[in-house]
Amino acid sequence: MPAPGHILLVCTANICRSPMAEGLLAHALAAQTGPLQGLKVLSAGLAARPGERVSENSVTALKKVGIDISGHRAQPLTQTLLDDALAVFCMTHSHIRLIEMQAVPVPPRLHLVRDFMPAGAHREIADPFGGSLKHYEQSRDEMVEAIPSLLAYLKDIVARPA
Repeated sequence: MPAPGHILLVCTANICRSPMAEGLLAHALAAQTGPLQGLKVLSAGLAARPGERVSENSVTALKKVGIDISGHRAQPLTQTLLDDALAVFCMTHSHIRLIEMQAVPVPPRLHLVRDFMPAGAHREIADPFGGSLKHYEQSRDEMVEAIPSLLAYLKDIVARPA
C-alpha cells in the first residue's frame, strides 16, 4: 500500500477549476468506504496569489450541487505539495508540461482530471475565468463526469502493494 498522501488538484490561479475539483473529489471520497474515505484533497495553482478568494461563480456552481467552497483561499503550487501527493491531477496538458519542466522530481502519478475517461472523451477542462456562470457549470459538470474514473484509479493505487 502506498504511503499516505494527499490528492492534489492543479490549475492556473487556484480560484476557479482546482477549488471546484477539490470540493467535488473531497465530497466523493467522503462517501467511500475504506482507505479512500480518509484521503485528503488539496488544490494549488501554478500562478496563484496566496490567499486570493475563490471566484464567486465557482462558489455558486458548487452550491448548486450542495458543496460549499466559499472558504477556499488560493495557494501556489510548491515542490513540497507535489512531493507529498499520492497523485496529482491537472486541468490541461499545459499544466502538466509546466510541472514537468519545473518539478524535481516530477511526480510519478501526474495526470489530467479526465485522463481516465473512455476513449474519445475530451481530456482538458477549459478555464471558465471571466465567463458566465454557465461556463463554470460546464467545467463543474466535466469534473463530475470524471469523478467515477478518478475513484477507480485511486482505488487501484491505494490497493497496490508498495
